[in-house]
Amino acid sequence: MLVMGIAGSGKSTIATALASALGFELIEGDAYHPAENVRKMAASIPLNDADRWPWLQALRQAMDAVRLRGGSAVVACSALKRAYRERLLTSDVQLVYLQVSALVAQARLATRRGHFFSPALLKSQLETLEEPQEALIVDADQDAAVIIRTLLAQLRV
Repeated sequence: MLVMGIAGSGKSTIATALASALGFELIEGDAYHPAENVRKMAASIPLNDADRWPWLQALRQAMDAVRLRGGSAVVACSALKRAYRERLLTSDVQLVYLQVSALVAQARLATRRGHFFSPALLKSQLETLEEPQEALIVDADQDAAVIIRTLLAQLRV
């Protein structure tokens, strides 16, 4: 399962809770960014496709490793463009899109501490986002507990 959305949508929170509830492994996309990507984002420099391809490849390899072990995973990843999702998705991966308003995402980012992502990058993420049509779309303006209950009731697992 791939949980996607812009920064501040709740990807990490929701993916962690789903992985725990379902007994799946968690693959946190942020942990796979090369050091240069982290430096750029911390400095409020938006990533481009060339920055993202190695990161997406590392995520795909992590997903494939879980699959080869016979396991299942919940992946938290922005996956902003269709091309990025195509790199990650296979026929057995369900896509969950946390659709959040810019105002809610901005408010969440303003209170987030200890994360390398600069809130100033939200605008570039919104400009890059290609909203998926082929996903389970959830209103991520809601409280995380409501989102998790909704997803657990609707997921194909």
